[in-house]
Amino acid sequence: MLKYQQIAGEIEKYIEENELKQGSKLPVIESLMKQYRVSKSTITKTLELLEKKGIIFQVRGSGIFVRRQKRKGYISLLSNQGFKKDLEDYILTSKIIELDVRKPSEEVALHLNMDLNEDVYYVKRIRYINGQTLCLEESYYNKAIITYLNKEIVSESIFHYITEALGLKVGFSDVYLLVDKLNEEEASYLGLEKNSPKLLVESLFHLTNGQPFDFSKVTYNYQQSQFFIQANSLFF
Repeated sequence: MLKYQQIAGEIEKYIEENELKQGSKLPVIESLMKQYRVSKSTITKTLELLEKKGIIFQVRGSGIFVRRQKRKGYISLLSNQGFKKDLEDYILTSKIIELDVRKPSEEVALHLNMDLNEDVYYVKRIRYINGQTLCLEESYYNKAIITYLNKEIVSESIFHYITEALGLKVGFSDVYLLVDKLNEEEASYLGLEKNSPKLLVESLFHLTNGQPFDFSKVTYNYQQSQFFIQANSLFF
């Protein structure tokens, strides 16, 4: 983890633990430089990261302020770290349906920028929130990058394993949304009636070097799912 990312994590933790409200003012850049013993460029990167995450906002000439926090129980549609942190106050569990190594389909190979003769890890699992079905998830991981997965890892947070155990740096993601109706198989996994409404979220995750490593399709149970998007700027 880079220094500015570490500092950003510490500031975010400080805001959460002290339950700072919307508009609470944080120390100025010079004070943060002195507190963390780093350069101005490091603090600038830290603040840019926190701003992108919707943790703070900056007003030129006035200072750095805490931004209104997300509503409890809502999942960020723009997160590139998985949604476990968004739901940390809830009990999240997983049921693994399939975990194997296979060749990618043309669609998967195209998204992950790999050849059809290379290998991917295929993960199919149901995620539960407080014992209720939250979503059906199908993910494809480039095995050349995500070199090892097992049932223990897949039953917990795969993204935590990727960043902490493998030491990979997740950069950005592309997200595609589709509103449709559940087919029979999806409905059976989610415990809903066929043709119930569904939100399908397709996500393509990249490392900081731009290399795609994970293509996922997540079908949410409309009865358990709530989402939010934090925009950092508006253009007219």
